[in-house]
Amino acid sequence: MRLLLNILWFIFGGWISGTLWLLAAVILACTIIGLPWTPAAVRLAWFSYAPFGKTVEETGVGTTGLILNVVWFVLAGWWLALHHLVLAAALTVTIIGIPFAWQHIKLAAISFAPVGRTMAEA
Repeated sequence: MRLLLNILWFIFGGWISGTLWLLAAVILACTIIGLPWTPAAVRLAWFSYAPFGKTVEETGVGTTGLILNVVWFVLAGWWLALHHLVLAAALTVTIIGIPFAWQHIKLAAISFAPVGRTMAEA
C-alpha cells in the first residue's frame, strides 16, 4: 500500500515538490550564506519525493541549529508550513485525500524548522 501511495504522490505533484527542493538545495549550496541549510533542503527533497512510510525524527538541535532554525522560520519556514497546512486542509475534504493531507502535515512540521531533523523508515 505504501508503494502505491508513494507512486500516486509522485505522479500528482511529489516530483515537482522534490525537484524544486533539490533546485533550492543547489542554489543554497552556491552561496556561502545558504550552505548550512543545504542538507535540510536535500532531506526535504527526498521526503517530498516519497513521504509514505517515513517519519520525521528530532536529532537534537544545538545552539547553532536553533539559530539556523530561527532564521529559516523568519525567512521561509512559516510560509512553507502554511502552504502545506492549507493543502492538507483542502485534501481532508475527501476521504481519499486524507492520507495525502497527513503527508502535508508532516511536510509542514519539517519545513517549519528543518535543521536538526531527519527522516526514518516507519
